Amino acid sequence: MIGITATVPVEIIFAAGLRPIDLNNLFITDEDPSGLVSQAEVAGFSHNICAWIKGIYSVVIKKGIERMIAVTGGDCSNTIALCDVLERMGVQVHTFEYPLNRNREDLRIQMDRLRQDLGTTWEAMEKAKSMLDRIRSKLRRLDALSWQENVVTGFENSRFLVNSSDFSGDPKKFEKDLDQFLSEARQRMPENPMIRLGYIGVPPIFSRFYEYIESLGARVVFNEVQRQFSMPFDVDDIVDQYLEYTYPYAIHGRLKDIEEAIRQRQLDGLIHYTQMFCYRQIYDIIIRDDLTIPVLTLEGDSPGRLDGRTCLRIETFLEMLKGIKQN
Repeated sequence: MIGITATVPVEIIFAAGLRPIDLNNLFITDEDPSGLVSQAEVAGFSHNICAWIKGIYSVVIKKGIERMIAVTGGDCSNTIALCDVLERMGVQVHTFEYPLNRNREDLRIQMDRLRQDLGTTWEAMEKAKSMLDRIRSKLRRLDALSWQENVVTGFENSRFLVNSSDFSGDPKKFEKDLDQFLSEARQRMPENPMIRLGYIGVPPIFSRFYEYIESLGARVVFNEVQRQFSMPFDVDDIVDQYLEYTYPYAIHGRLKDIEEAIRQRQLDGLIHYTQMFCYRQIYDIIIRDDLTIPVLTLEGDSPGRLDGRTCLRIETFLEMLKGIKQN
């Protein structure tokens, strides 16, 4: 088992005969994620450090993760210091960097370095890609059932797509569960929401987020970053696949992807989630300036249910969108 702090070319890990575990998913699905945050603070992490970093630290300790891959370029800069702390505690840390310039050769060099570190070949990586691409094509069908057929909820969409960062460590079981879900979803009657929303930004740290939105007559039919985890690009070359992945690079690629979703999925509004103490909050300025539909920005800190203030802001935003549609 090898932990990952963010999405990496997972084909390399499977080709090396290892089992990837997304530490973010392990943290947020823990029986007590708030307790993991508190545990990190007791260990010395300050309050104004992102809860995801603290959660990753504590879940590595709790689960006895002995080896991990840390994304030190294209993701949270706090990961670099986190690596130093965990290495002192005996964890073997490999690093991976997405090149800021989005240069193909630079990305290939990074992938080749990780390939050598884990002890595999490009041939084995391509074989792993073929296996994962079959599952990814089914995830694209699931996503279409969300926005075209209206038979998959925003939460169900997010749950499967977010887990495609590591395929829950077991692609065969993941595919079996996905096949079963798709079979069930196709039998449902469509539910046409009055308001169609896009969710942009990292997955929410709140629980019951999607369910609350649907209780108000709206539905998330586009999960930006979660969809990117699933590599929905249908490209043959493994390096090109991770060049298409928008999240680690400059905001421009993300904006293009979001704008296409606004048009294609006929979105009425966007919810932009930002994590407290994260540099990506600054992107909200560009997002609001460049996108053509109303945007509600929500900020989250620690795991837990939606608070009353956030619920009120969501409700007010949806009422505004309903008013726009009715006029």
